[in-house]
Amino acid sequence: MFSKILIANRGEIACRVIKTARKMGIATVAVYSDADRQAVHVAMADEAVHIGPPAAAESYLVAEKIIAACKETGAEAVHPGYGFLSERASFCEALEAQGVVFIGPKPKAIRAMGDKIESKKFANEAKVSTVPGFLGVIESADHAEKIAGEIGYPVMIKASAGGGGKGMRIAWTREEVRDGFDRARSEAKSSFGDDRVFIEKFVVDPRHIEIQVLGDAHGNCIYLGERECSIQRRNQKVVEEAPSPFLDTATRKAMGEQAVALAKAVDYQSAGTVEFIVDANKNFYFLEMNTRLQVEHPVTELVTGIDLVEQMIRVAAGEKLALKQSDVKLDGWAVESRLYAEDPYRNFLPSIGRLTRYRPPQEGRRGDILVRNDTGVTEGSEISMFYDPMLAKLCTWAPTRLEAVDAMSEALDSFIVDGIEHNIPFLSALMQHPRWREGRLSTGFIAEEYPDGFSPVTPNADEKAVLASVAVAVELLRKDRLDRLGGRLAPHSGAMKRNWVVKLGSDYLSAEILEGMISIPMEIDLSVDGGKALTVASDWRPGDALWRGTVGGRPVAAQLRPLPNGVRIAWKGMAVDAHAMLPHTAALEKLMPEKVPPDTSKLLLCPMPGLVVSIAVAEGQEVKAGETLAVVEAMKMENVLRAERDLTISRLNARQGDSLAVDAVIMEFA
Repeated sequence: MFSKILIANRGEIACRVIKTARKMGIATVAVYSDADRQAVHVAMADEAVHIGPPAAAESYLVAEKIIAACKETGAEAVHPGYGFLSERASFCEALEAQGVVFIGPKPKAIRAMGDKIESKKFANEAKVSTVPGFLGVIESADHAEKIAGEIGYPVMIKASAGGGGKGMRIAWTREEVRDGFDRARSEAKSSFGDDRVFIEKFVVDPRHIEIQVLGDAHGNCIYLGERECSIQRRNQKVVEEAPSPFLDTATRKAMGEQAVALAKAVDYQSAGTVEFIVDANKNFYFLEMNTRLQVEHPVTELVTGIDLVEQMIRVAAGEKLALKQSDVKLDGWAVESRLYAEDPYRNFLPSIGRLTRYRPPQEGRRGDILVRNDTGVTEGSEISMFYDPMLAKLCTWAPTRLEAVDAMSEALDSFIVDGIEHNIPFLSALMQHPRWREGRLSTGFIAEEYPDGFSPVTPNADEKAVLASVAVAVELLRKDRLDRLGGRLAPHSGAMKRNWVVKLGSDYLSAEILEGMISIPMEIDLSVDGGKALTVASDWRPGDALWRGTVGGRPVAAQLRPLPNGVRIAWKGMAVDAHAMLPHTAALEKLMPEKVPPDTSKLLLCPMPGLVVSIAVAEGQEVKAGETLAVVEAMKMENVLRAERDLTISRLNARQGDSLAVDAVIMEFA
């Protein structure tokens, strides 16, 4: 077994590998760029080596720097994590030439499966069911348009190298093919240094289901069940689960055996993933094989009890698999939510900044529920524009799917992140969505269910009563503390005020306290808008960001953020401004004028912090609706800004290469 390994990656995956290595008694070496000097993975590792500037192409992607770090520290093996160098055969060969072991498959398998074009050809030869497509080199947008016409719309344009949804576009028309081809090539070039793309038929209403395989150097290979990864946006996975609510035993076995056959055909050794598209009739088509550890591997670990990183290290050290196929049992259900630094209210555009608060729910088992959080950040961490926007992978396990989903809902409600925008509100809302809870999924789920983008969930009458109850309970403690301050002109009588009005957004709800007293812990009975009595119980203290308790017997974990004379309550995807006040104050408050937001219709605002890739117009130019105005890039994603109407450019405030903050004015219209 190795005594020291180097992790050629960053963030949560580096932390994840370090945890297993530490458990196995193996020393670890981290590498870091200028932007990651204070990163969690650097502090966790036994040693750390600086490898260059922030941009991945100048640090993490430079194989020579990784090899030099191995020589400097005496690392015997390299774990590539996922992404970056994990699917470069040349990197594996360069390591082996220096006598350093690559913790992953051999170059043959990486070449055969790591390149999406080559893997398709290989799968066809191995008689594996594949989606119709063109596997040759596509030379131009005209060529792409011709191929798409022959295959039949819709088509998917994908980068040959890399993964993670980068360099991927779906095209429904000729125009979208041309634009998608250019964008996919550009993203592929900047993300992977390889601008080759291919085109294939896009299966309508598909599910994305993948099989985890595990092989060794002695010809043994098994599959560890499947993962459902159908909840995606911009072809990037958001929520995963294991097992799939769709597959039956026979289909699971057929997919698993096909995945193993494909892995054996390339002498695959290590953990890998064979991805399939599955249609409504359970027909499955080979999509690609990822020759690396997947982002979503924790859900497989939770339902199988197998540490995949440990298995990868043991296989790389030459050990035989200690497991047979008959040893693999799927126990319970696991759900993973990817927490991204992105704004769900702005079409999930990236957000950067410093984490002023970062407080995940407590990990570990509580009763039948298990909570796990794989993360690479901590309170105070800087989220930069150079890397993937993932903050953490929050996982829950329970005996049944709905129990795991409900556990995830509570864990998300308890996950406090401030300083940046993040997708927790969306994930919390998703856990309550009827279609998700029923398991009726497809890769188009988000686009279908949120066609106009995500907006805060509107609470119903019962939910308003819960939110109003929390607001009153918070205000009672706050007001009582103020009333009891010394030096008052009139001392506090000690009598509790029974009648309140709660403003939730634009709604005014009356609240009457029927029973109880102000104390910590608190237990009071109140009626909202003349409804039935609700018992509100909590040990919340002023200053706590999380209100935990019960309302009418219903467990509630709501996040609180202070507002002038009120509090913002976030709960189950809802986010409301709540102001609890006395009735005479409410009567006056209703007379206050509404503040009208400023008119921005003549401005093009930057939707995310990022780099201006190009400005497509000039001052004085007339532009038609739908034409491109500018392209902004952040976190490896290009965002094309188009004209929403016919207009004339009156002023340009930004140039190519400028770094802009969110809502910075790029240009003005006449």
